[in-house]
Amino acid sequence: MKFVRWFLGRVILLLNAVFTPKSMTRSALEQSEVNVAAEKLRLYQFDACPFCVKVRRSAKRLALPLKTLDAKKAEFEQELIQGGGKRKVPCLRIEKEDGHVEWMYESTDIIQYLEKRFA
Repeated sequence: MKFVRWFLGRVILLLNAVFTPKSMTRSALEQSEVNVAAEKLRLYQFDACPFCVKVRRSAKRLALPLKTLDAKKAEFEQELIQGGGKRKVPCLRIEKEDGHVEWMYESTDIIQYLEKRFA
């Protein structure tokens, strides 16, 4: 079973690399505003997780430089569990202007949030 999971993960990564979505274009000023806003976002994820790939592809389409953190690494796994409450990916950490932090777990919810905020 472990081999099947590993193999399917590699297939997902290969297909993602071959069929990478095209990024939207913005003016330089708009893109710099998006880049600044994206600094408040962190995506906890696994490389070959299909739901994480779905979120990363959406970020790519939105030309969003989303910082990704590998939740398999102990330090990021601990951050995810302490902050969000569970070891589940994808998880988007959103730091609000007032310093409050929101943790969003479902890929569909994350994509809807990113499209609403950055499209």
